[in-house]
Amino acid sequence: MRLFIILFLLFLASCSSPAPLSPGLSQRMDLPNAQLDKREAINLINDFRYGKNLPPLQLDDNLNKLADQLAKKYALSGINPRKPQTVNNIRTSAGYVNFAQTFSGWRNIPDGAKALLNPENARAGIGVYYSANSNSGTYWVLLLAKTSKINIAQ
Repeated sequence: MRLFIILFLLFLASCSSPAPLSPGLSQRMDLPNAQLDKREAINLINDFRYGKNLPPLQLDDNLNKLADQLAKKYALSGINPRKPQTVNNIRTSAGYVNFAQTFSGWRNIPDGAKALLNPENARAGIGVYYSANSNSGTYWVLLLAKTSKINIAQ
């Protein structure tokens, strides 16, 4: 009986412990040559969507390229990028050093959560750019689209 109680308490303790954060999501992007694991980042958004019974987003190479371009432009100019006509939603952020923080910021702002949970969105791309000489350091762009037919020439 005592063994059963100990095992039961261990089971309860494991259920209440938060899942460890993936190293790819907590990796600092405010370092030269840091590389974001974009698949892991989109999977975190998909976990959020799954909790609301929404289909997952597909990572899109063209959206990734466009998001990278916009993040770099954002970092170098300090001007928040406008939503390209070819996408449904854009989320931007500056100053967060890892994707977990960035995602938390988007998720906890009503407009951000609405964009992340938009059922029309099927594809996503994410870009991040670090500029040591800028005010905020790390700049993030998330693009959400209905289709994968994205023209990256802007």
